[in-house]
Amino acid sequence: MRRRALVAAGTAAVLALTLAACGSSGDSSMPGMDHGTKTSASASASTSHSMGDMPGMDHAAGGNGLSDSKDGYRLTSPDATLAAGKQAAYRFTVSGPDGKPVTGFAPEQTKQMHFYAIRSDLTGFQHIHPTMAADGTWSADLASLTPGSWRMFTSFTPDSGAGKGKDFVLSRTIAVPGTETRTPLPAPAESAEADGYTLTVKGTPKAGMAGPLTVTVTKDGKPVTDLEPYLDTYAHLTAFHEGDSEFAHLHPETEAKGGNGGPELSFHAELPTAGNWRLFLQFQTGGKLHTAALTLNVG
Repeated sequence: MRRRALVAAGTAAVLALTLAACGSSGDSSMPGMDHGTKTSASASASTSHSMGDMPGMDHAAGGNGLSDSKDGYRLTSPDATLAAGKQAAYRFTVSGPDGKPVTGFAPEQTKQMHFYAIRSDLTGFQHIHPTMAADGTWSADLASLTPGSWRMFTSFTPDSGAGKGKDFVLSRTIAVPGTETRTPLPAPAESAEADGYTLTVKGTPKAGMAGPLTVTVTKDGKPVTDLEPYLDTYAHLTAFHEGDSEFAHLHPETEAKGGNGGPELSFHAELPTAGNWRLFLQFQTGGKLHTAALTLNVG
């Protein structure tokens, strides 16, 4: 089972999980992922965005996953804005070095494309598996978005051409018009709650250095041992860096070959940049997907 985080600016960000590991959301916005509060559509006027946040300017952005192009592959989209407060489809195409839309992708964790949406204050996390038309146009069905600047990440592996077998993470920003209320990032913490489950994190990763990280899942004070296989793994972990939304996909080392997992999920952690990272851990029990979020400080 493999899952590598490839980035647009050179430094690799990998958090390997010796989990029994990695569920992933197939279709949803994650209620409660707005740092525990929901952003309001009625506050002060939406602030202006820097050039790095302007749709169409992403090719100049630096940092992991923060570019719309790499090694001749380019992410394009006709959608520079999406309406607030309702479901919307984000359309995009990945073109190859020959300028033509790529239509052949190798499955990663059983899916040909993983798509992530995150607002600039790291709220509103959504992880979606979009659908592709015959001409190479993808459509990601997003749940309701709140006003502000959002970054749309695509994670994929071409199955032919110059990029065959290579993992790519490309992204673009969009604007969601309306009044914007930014939510402060919660302070770093060792535990998070999700649907009655408690996830406790132990470990102190250092920027650019590998180190151990362990997550323990409990419910009502008791160890959880019924984590279900999902997309060939037991938990799916994604991280975004505070300030620039730098992306790190934190992948499992162990396949789920049947049976249940938990309560302890062991990670081999390496994050390239110091500062706060917002981690989103997705796992499944009883056929239901759960998402927990917490802030991790990397020194």
